[in-house]
Amino acid sequence: MKVIICAGPPTSGKTTVLKQTLKKLLQKGRKVAYFKIDVQFANEDEEFKKELKIPASKVYSGDLCPDHCNVIVMGDAMKWAEKKGSEILAVETAGLCLRCSPYIENSLGIVVLEATSGMNLPRKIGPMLTLADIAVVTKIDLVSQAEREVFRYNINDAAKVNIIETDALHGINIDRLVERIEESNETMPPLFLRGNPPVGTCTICVGKKEIGMEAHFGVLRTMENDLFYRGE
Repeated sequence: MKVIICAGPPTSGKTTVLKQTLKKLLQKGRKVAYFKIDVQFANEDEEFKKELKIPASKVYSGDLCPDHCNVIVMGDAMKWAEKKGSEILAVETAGLCLRCSPYIENSLGIVVLEATSGMNLPRKIGPMLTLADIAVVTKIDLVSQAEREVFRYNINDAAKVNIIETDALHGINIDRLVERIEESNETMPPLFLRGNPPVGTCTICVGKKEIGMEAHFGVLRTMENDLFYRGE
């Protein structure tokens, strides 16, 4: 089974891109499934079931970072999709932590960025962009040609990825993404993250609320000093 992992900032158009893509894959006779990871609310799985008539499911990460949740539940999601007879599993993750990467080895990593979000966005995304295979730039009809070129330049400056510019709402250039999916390899176990997670587990991650360096240990920093470690 092929696994497609789609990440990107909120409102960038991930769902629209995947919906248009899966429609075209279905037209080609492919058996697809959709899995959504979000924090506390999502109804996209219901939309995909109703509109595309495909297996769709979701999970809420709650207090857990959605990218961490992705690591924990991905094995179960693949088993679920295989039981449904799927050839392609499309995973959409909230991906709110810009220091994490949701992509796994031998999957196709897609990051969706909206052209209207500011010219410097590609410089702020981190591993969500730099470890992706494809950057899909949406809402290109809402910016000028000059802005599109600067946005594209900044993506190329930040990462070595293939860029697909699209008006996803109308399905423009989605065929290029479909071709890349069909050319991609199957995802075989054992499964590993692509790239390393951020350094260490900190006291903030495990729920300590006190403000100030003195109350914490693990990987820390101050305004004057870069990262350092305090504790056993």
